[in-house]
Amino acid sequence: MQEDAATSALGAVIGGLWWLISNIGMGFWHMVYAISHPSLWLDWSNTESLLRFVYYGGSTELFFVFFDLFLIVTVIGFFNRGFLWGVVRVFEGFTNGVGRLAAWAGLLMVLQQIMIVFLQSIFRIGQISISPFGTGFTQSVTWWSESIKFENAIVVALCVSYAFVQGSHVRVDLVYSSVSHRVKRGIDMFGSLMFMIPVATLTWMYAWYFLWRHLITPKVSASDKLGLMLRKARIVKWNVETVSFTGDGFNAYFMFKILMLSFLVLVFVQAVAFFYRSFLELVEGEESAGKYLDKDTLGKGEEAFEGTH
Repeated sequence: MQEDAATSALGAVIGGLWWLISNIGMGFWHMVYAISHPSLWLDWSNTESLLRFVYYGGSTELFFVFFDLFLIVTVIGFFNRGFLWGVVRVFEGFTNGVGRLAAWAGLLMVLQQIMIVFLQSIFRIGQISISPFGTGFTQSVTWWSESIKFENAIVVALCVSYAFVQGSHVRVDLVYSSVSHRVKRGIDMFGSLMFMIPVATLTWMYAWYFLWRHLITPKVSASDKLGLMLRKARIVKWNVETVSFTGDGFNAYFMFKILMLSFLVLVFVQAVAFFYRSFLELVEGEESAGKYLDKDTLGKGEEAFEGTH
């Protein structure tokens, strides 16, 4: 009986390794095939192409395509640190740029709230029209009021990786500050691979189908196989969520789902960048800590306040 159990366990391990190796190999094939046949998944006038896009957007195949890209960049970067530093700078520059742009939504929230209070409380206006370029945009005060939630979501979702790069995230430190530079970089690398990337990937799988269930009908789910989805193509139609919680309130709640996916993309990009930065700082030593890090500053003479904003 023990021999049977050991044989079964060994077979499971071999099967798991074969599954991993075969999916890594197929990832390169799927990458090349997707690039060489874009109409199969980007031509949304064809409902089969649309459902292929939906299926592969939350699939194991897509994960291994990105995993293969990660392996390629890692191998090249192992022999060429300059290339890897370039990848870090591009990724961190992307998350910084998105965050700095999205942060302006905070100012928009304040100005919009002032406008709503002023016009509704003083002039008792029920609708607000804005026409900066001659084209009017008119919505109820309720719509403008509820849209502030969306602007707040922009700040939360799109500034998360920016805050991480700037060191503005909340950190509960029990061990990290007292260990050596090399141990810190090892902790950072482990956290990137074992926490940030897996959580972002798992959340993506749910958020992807959560979005599409509010965009098309009949509804799709993560358990649907490709064949089943293609059979649904004959009856699929767009059914974009436009119903607000109130009759004349904000009616684009599907945008919140898109922000959720954007948030996960930024977390994933920053996790990879942080892993590479930690690896490079581990290899190059303590003098490379913070190398090429594009952090905001309050200006000359304000160094005492850095990190407190």
